Amino acid sequence: MALISCKNVCLCYENNIVIENLNFSVTEGDYLCIVGENGSGKSTLIKSILGLKDTAAGHLHYGDGLTSKGVGYLPQQTTAQKDFPASVFEVVLSGCVSHKKNRFFFGRKEKDVAEENMKKLDIYELKNKCYRELSGGQQQRVLLARALCAGKRMLLLDEPVTGLDPVATMELYSLIRKINKELGVTIIMVSHDLHAAVANAEHILHLNKSDSFFGTTEEYLLSDVYSRFGGEKV
Repeated sequence: MALISCKNVCLCYENNIVIENLNFSVTEGDYLCIVGENGSGKSTLIKSILGLKDTAAGHLHYGDGLTSKGVGYLPQQTTAQKDFPASVFEVVLSGCVSHKKNRFFFGRKEKDVAEENMKKLDIYELKNKCYRELSGGQQQRVLLARALCAGKRMLLLDEPVTGLDPVATMELYSLIRKINKELGVTIIMVSHDLHAAVANAEHILHLNKSDSFFGTTEEYLLSDVYSRFGGEKV
């Protein structure tokens, strides 16, 4: 069963249609990369997946017990967020906020989940460090751990390597693959980097107003859409 099914979806931004007749699905353990030019509707689609925006037409469904609240989201960082004066543990623990329900404080269960995810991402030794004192790569690891606390089955990552140096970028891509393959977490990643997308993802969703593409990475590499937007057909 698909975790997300998108059928004949139309999405609008400021009363203008940005996506029409969109069809794709995401299954358990998949790694989907969403690419497309600026203005192609990537941000609007993210909001719809997160349940923050309704479709103008068509249907976007969650399945197999997953809901939008069960998706761990890593948004693009702002300058203010990078300077957030909290400890690493506090930032990661904040990902458990939806698990508190009506309680005012985090319990032992939420703290254990936060510590477990910090260990999985090799940042446990940074637990008491101030978040704003970390490198860009370390901060992204912290935010990934936070996202895992929010959604252990699916992560939605919006341009996660923006602003990172080449070494930190490669390390983060490697970590995301590990989360996908070893932990079995479904990944949906928005990226502007076409080459990184085809190097890492199993499926590609290329948004384009005239002819969007959805399929396996192998199919995408053979497509006219790929060659038209800067890739070399194989």
